[in-house]
Amino acid sequence: MDKHKDTNNSEQNNETVKDQIEELLDEAIEEVDAGADGEELSENDQLKADLEKEKDKFLRLFAEFENFKRRTSKERIELFKTANQEVMSAMLPVLDDFDRAMNEIKKAKDKNLLKGVELIYNKFNETLLNKGLEPMNVKQGDVFDADMHEAITQIPAPSDKLKGKIVDVVERGYKLGDKIIRYPKVVTGK
Repeated sequence: MDKHKDTNNSEQNNETVKDQIEELLDEAIEEVDAGADGEELSENDQLKADLEKEKDKFLRLFAEFENFKRRTSKERIELFKTANQEVMSAMLPVLDDFDRAMNEIKKAKDKNLLKGVELIYNKFNETLLNKGLEPMNVKQGDVFDADMHEAITQIPAPSDKLKGKIVDVVERGYKLGDKIIRYPKVVTGK
């Protein structure tokens, strides 16, 4: 989002509020002038009542403006979180490919190649972790939770201990802060 546009919008909103306040004050002055033609209250009492009424209008308008500022600030923070989530979700397939490549390179037993790719892999992982991405630790034998895992298939459990539990993790899940952006795909035992 363009900061310049946000600044312009904020300035326009401030100008609108200022205009509304000026209009309210002008109306109050006109009411005081019109009401001075012989009402039951003394002129001083009428002025005090009008002033209190205008103060009340002003305070309400000011409170409304403060609520508007708070709400737009909260919406901006949510927008940044959402944008970050989209980028992280787009990076997950790259991270999966990197994991598969690391497994294959380890099989090749070329130490120099492994060392170089591990440096890049570690830097990539560290960058994602610093931006709030956390892998979900799911392993064989964990209890299956439909709220936390995505079961892609169910197979006969290799042992009685694995009945109703996770037999294999097909795809790792990730969280961004407290929100799960990709559920781990698992195979459960029946």
